[in-house]
This record gives sequence, C-alpha cells and structure tokens, in this order.
Amino acid sequence: MSEQQALWFELMQFYIREAWLLDERKFKEWLDLFADDVLYFMPRRKNVPRREAERELTALGDLAIFEEDKRYLQMRVARLDTGMAWAEDPPSRTRHMVGNLEASGAENGEVKARTAFLVYRSHLETDHQLLSGYRQDVLRRVDGGWKVARRMIVLDANVLLDKNLSVFL
Repeated sequence: MSEQQALWFELMQFYIREAWLLDERKFKEWLDLFADDVLYFMPRRKNVPRREAERELTALGDLAIFEEDKRYLQMRVARLDTGMAWAEDPPSRTRHMVGNLEASGAENGEVKARTAFLVYRSHLETDHQLLSGYRQDVLRRVDGGWKVARRMIVLDANVLLDKNLSVFL
C-alpha cells in the first residue's frame, strides 16, 4: 500500500468514526475530534451569474450560517444537555454519510481534505430534512491522531426550508 493510500484509509476511518459519533449523539466525544483553535465555518451560498462565481460563497466575517470556535461549539453541545434546546427535545435522529474523500499536502503535520456528505435528519413524526454538500478540512496530527483545525461546510442548497439547523455537519 502506498503512503497516499494509507493516508486515505486512515482519514476515511476518521470521518466514518465522526459520522457514527454524531449519529449516536456522542457530542462530547465528537468535540474531542477538533483542535483547540478550530474554525467551524459554514458560509451562505448565493445564486450568482457564472462570471461572478467568486461571490457564490460569503467570506469569513460576512454573515455566515456558522462561524464558530471551539468554545462556541462546546456551548452548543452543553446546551443540548440543559433541556433548554427546544428544537432538539426530543432529539433528532440523524444519519451522516461521508464519501468522495480527497486528501493532499501532508506538510507540517497538517493535511487538506475534502469530503462530500449527505445528512438525513428525522424529528418527531413528520419533520425530516436532507442536507447535502461538501466539507473542506484542515486536519492536524495531534498525539498520533487527527484533529480538525479548520472546517468549511458548503451546502448544495442556498435556501434552507426547514425550521432550524440544529444538527452538526
């Protein structure tokens, strides 16, 4: 097995484990997959003409859907245990599917990775949602394992028709 194939296999295992942690609602363990200096970012997507493709995604600091650090992610996870997260009581059932992994640049202990995702969310009896998109991560080798140092999540849809976006991607 080549070094690149071994890296791909290792990262795919990392992403599969992450998906299971989310689907099993093991959010505190999921948080352990993130570096202390993480940026968890989901820009808004806009419909723009082809000649203006560079404007399709909003930049950092420009009213993103999520622009969070580790402390904010910890607060969101802790809120789920308070009974005050009304949108998640009873909790959603999710299924995270991750694939199409591309990885490059194993430099300075960091790797750039891109994955496609499909997340199914079911809540109560009739509320369900299907989210698709891709993630661009910078993964950092820490104590022999991987941590997400930066994540940009890009949804395929530019308008979310659901009541809330209370699941992690």
